[in-house]
Amino acid sequence: METSGTRRRAPRVLSPSWWRLRTAELTARAEAFHRRLEIRLPVITRLVDRMAAVNILDSATRLAAQCFLTAVPLLFVLGAYAPTAVQEQLVASVSDAFGLTGEAKAQLEHAFQPPDDELQQATGIIGTLMVLISATAVSRAMQRLCRRAWAIPRSEARVAPWRWLAWIVLWVGFLLAQGPLRDGFGLGMWLGIPLSLLTQTALWWWTQHLLMGGVVPWAPLLPGAVITAVSVTALSLAARIYMPRALNRALADYGSAGSVFVLLSWLIVVCVAITVGITTGAVLSREPFLAHRLAPRKTAGEHAP
Repeated sequence: METSGTRRRAPRVLSPSWWRLRTAELTARAEAFHRRLEIRLPVITRLVDRMAAVNILDSATRLAAQCFLTAVPLLFVLGAYAPTAVQEQLVASVSDAFGLTGEAKAQLEHAFQPPDDELQQATGIIGTLMVLISATAVSRAMQRLCRRAWAIPRSEARVAPWRWLAWIVLWVGFLLAQGPLRDGFGLGMWLGIPLSLLTQTALWWWTQHLLMGGVVPWAPLLPGAVITAVSVTALSLAARIYMPRALNRALADYGSAGSVFVLLSWLIVVCVAITVGITTGAVLSREPFLAHRLAPRKTAGEHAP
């Protein structure tokens, strides 16, 4: 028979009301901590909140997937109809951008062999039009990213379809010019890097304006364009070191499937940098330090309301 000193205590059962009370306390503490951060570090707090609203990894992964799915059909179209000079320039630009050597470069050159009648018949005009129309998926993904970064309602960011096609055409032209730009038109990297930085800034500046339909004025779009250009340019320099080894090793070990994995992984990294750059620029442009400097100036005939 157990005495009072040897009796075992029954396990304590926590009621649902206790869990609700505990959850409410933790939520209140988190909100109080967030308010203190807003007072002490307002810029960082707003930046973190906007990053969470944009959902960085999800947006970047979607954008990278759309870029990859758009690039493959476009390769077939360019391989079927583009002039030989354009194909050679594209191979040179892509090879220079990623520093491709060995088997990886050989596979890229194989994709742009001189077009024959069978390839053109397989592609067809209707197929080419369908590829161009489906390519607008990456334009729409970029538009959603810009809209979320700037917290613009969907009703205010309607874009005519021609803007999506114009963005694709611009990107193909920019890709063709990558080789000469990076080489500084034959003068070397000392000129190529500043030229790439300037053209990347112009590209991302125009991208935001085009895909948001001019909802945001030009000046506030500049910080995001500069941050994105610096990030993408830095990654492009890193790609020339990392990508040749990674692609050749993946091709040797796993074949074409390995190269797909490496390319898609790198695209995700680049798209994360793009997402962070545009979002950071959108937040900083609305901070008092930059907002009054980037605001449109009134002319002599205008008066404040």
